[in-house]
Amino acid sequence: MASAPKPLAVDEQRRLREAELLLSVTSRLASFETLDEVLVALIEMTTETIGTERGSLFLNNPQAKELYSRVAQGNIQREIRILNDSGIAGAVFCSGEPLIIQDAYADPRFNRVVDERTGFKTRSILCVPILTGRGEIIGVAETLNKRSGKFTRHDLALFSSMINQASLAIQSMQNLERMKALRKQEMEFIDVVTEVTADIKLGSLLQKVMGEATRLLNAERSTLFLNDEKTHELWSEVSQGLESREIRLPNHLGIAGEAFISGKTINIPYAYADLRFNPSFDKRSGFFTRSILCVPIVNKNGKTIGVTQVLNKLGGPFTADDESRLRAFTAQISIALENAKLFADVQQIKNYNEAMLESMSNGVITLDDEQRIVTCNAAGLRILRVPAASFLNKLASEFFVGVNSWVLETLKAATESHAPEVIFEAELEAAGETLSVNVTGLPLLSTDHQTIGSMLLIEDISSEKRLKSTMSRYMDPGIADRLVAGGAEALGGQSVAATVLFSDIRGFTTITEKLGAHGTVTLLNEYFTLMVDCIQREEGMLDKFIGDAIMAAFGIPVGHDDDADRALRTSIAMIRELSRWNLTRVAEGKLPVDIGIGLNTDTVVSGNIGSKKRMDYTVIGDGVNLAARLESACKAYGAKILISEFTYAQLKSTYYTREVDLVVVKGKTKPVGVYEVMDFHTEDTYPRLTDALRQFRTGLAEYRKGHWQKAIKSFEEVLSMNPNDKAAKMYVDRCQKLEKTQPPGAWDGVFVMEEK
Repeated sequence: MASAPKPLAVDEQRRLREAELLLSVTSRLASFETLDEVLVALIEMTTETIGTERGSLFLNNPQAKELYSRVAQGNIQREIRILNDSGIAGAVFCSGEPLIIQDAYADPRFNRVVDERTGFKTRSILCVPILTGRGEIIGVAETLNKRSGKFTRHDLALFSSMINQASLAIQSMQNLERMKALRKQEMEFIDVVTEVTADIKLGSLLQKVMGEATRLLNAERSTLFLNDEKTHELWSEVSQGLESREIRLPNHLGIAGEAFISGKTINIPYAYADLRFNPSFDKRSGFFTRSILCVPIVNKNGKTIGVTQVLNKLGGPFTADDESRLRAFTAQISIALENAKLFADVQQIKNYNEAMLESMSNGVITLDDEQRIVTCNAAGLRILRVPAASFLNKLASEFFVGVNSWVLETLKAATESHAPEVIFEAELEAAGETLSVNVTGLPLLSTDHQTIGSMLLIEDISSEKRLKSTMSRYMDPGIADRLVAGGAEALGGQSVAATVLFSDIRGFTTITEKLGAHGTVTLLNEYFTLMVDCIQREEGMLDKFIGDAIMAAFGIPVGHDDDADRALRTSIAMIRELSRWNLTRVAEGKLPVDIGIGLNTDTVVSGNIGSKKRMDYTVIGDGVNLAARLESACKAYGAKILISEFTYAQLKSTYYTREVDLVVVKGKTKPVGVYEVMDFHTEDTYPRLTDALRQFRTGLAEYRKGHWQKAIKSFEEVLSMNPNDKAAKMYVDRCQKLEKTQPPGAWDGVFVMEEK
């Protein structure tokens, strides 16, 4: 007969129960699908097993360096966050060693704030680290207030075993939660990109992109700048209430400019500690910039087309993850931006063409390949004296009949020859009235040179039209319009504020000797065409040609609030246009042309001057004379553009300028400040321009104090950067002479100009 089994020892029974308990932990936690469910179940199991009133489990957030509790029993049903090196939990997390605290309030590490907020009284604490299989600490678990007796070593061992048994489930659920969060983030990202890129209008697209960039990075503000290749500026459209305004800045300046030029991401945690940051924008707007993240926008061809700048991350500086997200976002929306920009350009061209057609005084009529009238602008309907309803969609042969049938022959000739057909001073009958017109028939060709229709241009040269057309060839078109509209009496003399421009070709006598009469006329015609275009683009009035010199005025006959800027922009454009023209001339073996320009802003007299038989609409006054003196002074200072202090004071935009002297011009007694404008320079034509301007200002200040050697040192510094700086060399010579002779009386730095 077999003997009965021996009863298990107490320790073995206890180990067996604990093993079963740990298996039940694993089994139960495996049935849950979310991290929150796992944490709730784990706290319930540990508090019940250890016999405590409450439990908490803290997971570590390595980026924020915080421990956060997703679950807490009792009254607290919200997330708790503490620094991962503070309190009992922080001590266990940092050391990795479990703790038994029998009297919580006696331990200096205990944080009483939570008790004070909740009304719960913590007496004793059992706290253990949560370890992964590789020994990495991912959080801590606490169980509070043993219901019976005190916490024992056995409680600690059992609590640690249960927590470590659950760590795999916790870590798995964390990974799953991260994957879900990333998936959700990706789907949101895709939805955002899809929604944003669906917008084809550039203005609203910019606003959407900036709004989403701000939201995605949890920031206060963002701006998207696109590059304007024509002006070399970064521009953006910023909302202000119900309206929006456009902001522009040079594409090589500031944080945005550096990101655009370098093509690299710039992350600045403390804006005011970075020398590249310009605080003037904050001063103007009242906004305080703390942190900046600037990412270049690169298109599919690898070309940088703009930058996205995000300001003030909420909760701290921008992270590497923020950089990655913003780069990914800008990469996705770059195509949409280019498409929207292309659409805007096309729309702008369309609107421009329509506005141009509607504003034209000439009639413009388009016809399809069947000679059916498709469009006609307002001027065409006015000239032909017909309403649109009875003209459009008709065959040309139904309308241009009888004495007007010659129009059909003009269109036919243009279509057959694939070349313009022009008829001057023809007679066209319209509503019983005979008009004198110039008519041009043009073929409309596709990209593969197939005829798709034709165009008819009608210029009414009857009476007033013929007079104005003739006059406009001899004077500014604006003056001609006013003369025709109101007669010569409308242009009586008046005092107006204006900016006068004088320009002159250097060494013109030498050029004429080499070119001869015919070559000189050809050169002047080409030169004047380029320069006059620059003047008229800024709505300046061409006053007259004086040999090879040009005199123009801005603010006449119609004034603007930025006439000084218009005059200066014209001057800069003239220098740049001349440089491009000279490249062509030199390549053709011709002599280059150099000019000097003088600008002055003053009150001048404008009006008709002359006799009853011959009159000239011009401007006169001391302000005109000073502009001429400054143009002449360009030679002495080696400058291309000189402006008076009066023009300088009226400028609304910022330019690269330097004050070059304080002079008394010929025929005057009061000194005038003279400034040189250097905006047209490039790194090739003037290296280290900004540094040179700073040194020149220092030298000029020392010169006016009479510190000759200090001034010479500064001007020689300028010459070391650019040996061709004639103004700096002039000051070196002038200081050396003054040091030897010492000026009589009190030195005021004023130079008397003896020549005109």
